[in-house]
Amino acid sequence: MCGRYASFLPAEALAQMFGTVNPLPNWEPNWNMAPTQSAPVVRLHPQTGQRHLDLLRWGLVPHWVKDLKATHQPINARAETAATTPMFRDAMGRRRCLVPVDAFYEWQVVDGQKQPPVKQPWAIARADGLTMAMAGLWEGWKGPDGEVIRSFTILTTSANEALRPIHERMPVVLEREDWPLWLGEPATGDPASLLHPSAAGFRTWPVSTAVNNVRNNTAALLDPA
Repeated sequence: MCGRYASFLPAEALAQMFGTVNPLPNWEPNWNMAPTQSAPVVRLHPQTGQRHLDLLRWGLVPHWVKDLKATHQPINARAETAATTPMFRDAMGRRRCLVPVDAFYEWQVVDGQKQPPVKQPWAIARADGLTMAMAGLWEGWKGPDGEVIRSFTILTTSANEALRPIHERMPVVLEREDWPLWLGEPATGDPASLLHPSAAGFRTWPVSTAVNNVRNNTAALLDPA
C-alpha cells in the first residue's frame, strides 16, 4: 500500500514536468502527505482535454455517494481489481490521473511477536532521482448542499524485487512514455496494461519514526535513521 509520501517540488516545476496549462495552484511542499490532505494531481480537463495541475483530496469519494460521513474513502485501489470494483470502475474507465511523488514511506514489520508489532519506517525513491508519477484515479462529488469535493486514490500492485523485503505491495509507478495512455490522451494500447510492478531502479533507506506523526512535516523526515 501507500499511506504516506513526500511531494516537495514547487508547482512551477511540476507544471513544466507534466506539461500542464492551467493557472498554478497554491501549493506548499509536503514531506508527510497523509490521507484527507490536498495534494497535486495531474489530470485531463473534462472539456478541453488539456493537462491540468490541481489540488485534490487524498481519499476517493465516488460521485454517486449519498452520505459522505458513512462512506469509505480509500487512499489506495488494488490494480488487479480496479476495473471491476464498483468503487473504482467508473473512474478507471474515464478519470485516470498522475500523482507526483518524490518519495513514499513504507513500514516494515521487524518484530511481529510484540503487540502491537514493531514497525520500521522506510523511505523509497527512484534511484535516478526523478519524481515518480504514480497511477491514480480521481472523482468529483457534489453534496446536496452544493459542497464539491474532488478526490483521488493511488493504484497499487505487487512489489517488485527491490521492495518486496519491505512490503508485499507498491504503488504503480508510470514512465514518462506511458503518461499519455494513462491520462486518456490519443495513444495506442490498453491503460490496464500499465498496471504492473515498476522495472525502474529504486533506493530504500530507513528513516525515523517521526514520520509516524502527521504533525511532523519537514525535509528532515527523509534523513537516514
